[in-house]
Amino acid sequence: MPRLWLEKRKDIPWWIGGTLSVLSVILALGAGGGLLLALGVSPWEAYVTMFRGALGNWYGLSETVVKAIPLAMAGLAVSLAFRMQVWNIGAEGQILLGALATAATVRYAFVDNFFVMLFLMMLSAALAGGLWGALAGWLKGRWRVNEIISTLMMNYIALHTVDYFIYGPWRDPASLGFPMTAPFPPAARLPLFLDTRVHLGIFFALILAGALYFFFRWTRWGFEVRVLGENPQVAHYAGIPYVRNVVLLMFFSGALAGLAGMGEIAGLQGRMQPGFSPGYGYTAIIVAWLARLNPGAILGVAFFMGALLVGGDTLQVVLRLPLASTHIIQGCILIFLLGGDVWRTHRIRLFRDKKC
Repeated sequence: MPRLWLEKRKDIPWWIGGTLSVLSVILALGAGGGLLLALGVSPWEAYVTMFRGALGNWYGLSETVVKAIPLAMAGLAVSLAFRMQVWNIGAEGQILLGALATAATVRYAFVDNFFVMLFLMMLSAALAGGLWGALAGWLKGRWRVNEIISTLMMNYIALHTVDYFIYGPWRDPASLGFPMTAPFPPAARLPLFLDTRVHLGIFFALILAGALYFFFRWTRWGFEVRVLGENPQVAHYAGIPYVRNVVLLMFFSGALAGLAGMGEIAGLQGRMQPGFSPGYGYTAIIVAWLARLNPGAILGVAFFMGALLVGGDTLQVVLRLPLASTHIIQGCILIFLLGGDVWRTHRIRLFRDKKC
């Protein structure tokens, strides 16, 4: 009698990862279409509306780029850790602490010079996010604490720490009771381009993507990280230190996420306020996996997810749909992506039982 069996692939074809990513998006949009039908909305009308809102005019295109900037930087951050199979789910908290450190720098160490402030804000944001990530890395490397749980729980610590300052000692007396800090001075703001909200952070994302490609392709440490992720036993016998690498890798992963937080409030918001990050750190996980951890592809996927977010805002205005419908589509993409990963690493084999 014939039986189907999942067999692990010895060699993974180069094309299969990208194909599965595209199929995951298509299936997720199909599942989202079913939800839209249940809400009494034509899926075709909804997706056309999203496309026009995100890419159909100059404003929508620029807003898509604005959303893509933090998604790309956070996606690069988590991909750095994922390469070593260290699952950094804490990019959201690292973004928040990077923004908090930026606001602290502006508040307590302001210098009326753009280049000095840019350096100080980047340094403080990278240190805050990096040290927050390194703590989870040290717990994993030294005590084998599950980094998925630790980084996820640390997100809530970061969130409530930020809320304490926004609602408490840093609240602007001139904000009429609204929870927000005082506006940043011009020297602490990133410049905007072409009369849009696209800010200097776009170049940060492009430079970081190129740097990560160079790091993994051409540096010794990048090679060590890849070996640790692909075959920890070989890395152990080769004498590659695990604890040091996981702590350093989580530090740099958190530092990149912290820079995303700095770019968001210094370039876009101009102050700290609740909800300045609508879950960028979590969406970054989808970005990294859809791109198969490829730095260049992360930029493209971040743009796609940015378009999805802007299109979701358009659905709210035009079709009166809740923003949660967009989040459900994002969740569907992640589910299909994780499910498709089984077929990337395994294939179906047909076996026939031999009768004696």
